[in-house]
Formats: sequence, structure tokens, C-alpha cells
Amino acid sequence: MEGSFGPKEQILWPLSVFLGIIMCKVVYEMTRKVSTVSFKGYNNLTKLQKIEWNNRGFSTFHAVVAAAFSFYLLVLSDLFKGGSEEDFLVYRKSLLSDAMFGISVGYFLSDLAMILWLFPSLGGKEYVLHHGLSLYAISLALISGQAHIYILMVLFTEATTPFVNLRWYLEIAGQKNSNIYVYNGVVLFFGWLVARILLFIYFFTHIFLNFDQVCCRDREYNIVYIIQNLKVRTMFPLGLYSLLTAPPIIAVMNVVWFWKIFKGMVKTLSKKRHSK
Repeated sequence: MEGSFGPKEQILWPLSVFLGIIMCKVVYEMTRKVSTVSFKGYNNLTKLQKIEWNNRGFSTFHAVVAAAFSFYLLVLSDLFKGGSEEDFLVYRKSLLSDAMFGISVGYFLSDLAMILWLFPSLGGKEYVLHHGLSLYAISLALISGQAHIYILMVLFTEATTPFVNLRWYLEIAGQKNSNIYVYNGVVLFFGWLVARILLFIYFFTHIFLNFDQVCCRDREYNIVYIIQNLKVRTMFPLGLYSLLTAPPIIAVMNVVWFWKIFKGMVKTLSKKRHSK
């Protein structure tokens, strides 16, 4: 693995990880203070419920930031657009993607530490597995400078996290019968379908199409020829094997959670319909 440890990275990487940890701490405290003043039921929560309430505050904040930056880098910026036939997507990166990965590493470190410290109150083994895989994949991409396009796709799936957290907040607040709980459940279902099911299908399709070869056209002779062993397959071995194993595990977890979300939505809509 040939990491890019230039002068900029030597400053940016530890600084961004540190900022990610500080972000979690600051938002945690802000969530606690705002909730104490703005939500009457907050003071009646148990100690563990208050901790999880505040924890989900910085979880939501990171999700919004990660999804926004990922969308910008993948769709709006020119980072993964154009370029020469030798400039493969798996090797493209920027200081902004490095900074986002560092912040996410700081977040996952903070959240995983809280999960393990209070285990299993903030989440069971599936959360430990999810966070561990995410932390490993993001760190590997950051250090190697490879596969940023794929890690950004996975980070974009964090767009569903605010709706997951809002569902928990409404349950704790005793609002399971409210319209906003129903609407949030429907949005969560379709958001999860797009961001964590369909996007992962696109993710694996993209890897498959860019794994072993790339077709090029000789304009002078109008001949299509194939360059072998390029693109995804040219990644360093650990990165390649990680790309082929970690995302499928996360994808399976997403499908399991999607099924639970679907059953929960059907149950909620059924209760709502019978109550009318």
C-alpha cells in the first residue's frame, strides 16, 4: 500500500479526526442544553435515556454533514467526472474528501467508544459490527488514498440516520400515535430503499463494471479494444479484498434493517387506519 503522507496530509488527517471528536462533544452538550430548556419531557428521562438522546444529537449532525459533503463530491464537483483513460476513479481523491473521512473517523471513534462503554444500552452487537467495519473502511481509504468514490457512496447512506433518530425521539416522547411519527416512518422507508438498498445495488454494479477491464475506442481505425487488469483490480490487495468483503456485510445488515422498517411501517399504518 502506497499511502500519501505529504505535508498537507500530516496536518489534515489528525486535525480532521480531532475535529470530528470535538464535534461530537460540542453537539452532545448543545443537545443536552437545548433539550433541557425546550423539551419538558427531557428532565423526566432516565440517565441512560438522556445519554442516548444526546448521543443521537451528534449522530444526526454527523449524518447531515457526511451526506451533504458526499453528495457534493460525488454529484456536484468535478472530482469523479471526466479525466483521462489512465486516470482511474479508484485513485481520485481531494483534500475535502480526506477532511470528510477524518471527521467521520472521529465520529465513529466517539460513537463506538460510547456504545462499548454502555454496552448494550446504546446498541447491540450489530452496531459494534457496523461501526467497526465503517471505521476500518474509512481509515483504510484515508491512509491509502484509494476508493474514495466508493466510501463516499457508503457515507451518503447516512442520509437516513436523522429519520431513524427522529423515530426514536418520537417514541421516547410518547408520540407513536402522532401524524409526524407516521410520516417519518414512510419517509424512512423510502429513504432507506433509495439510499441503502438501491444505492448499494448501484455500488456493486459499478464495481463489477469497473473491476477487470475498460473498453477504449481507437478513433482512427474505429476499433474497440480492451485494456486488461485496470481500475478496481489495480488497487493494493488489502484494499481490494476489503472492498469486496466489508460492503456486502453492511449491505446484508441494511436489508435486515429494511425488513424491520417495512414491518414497523405496515404495523403503524394499520393501527392508524383502525383508529379512524
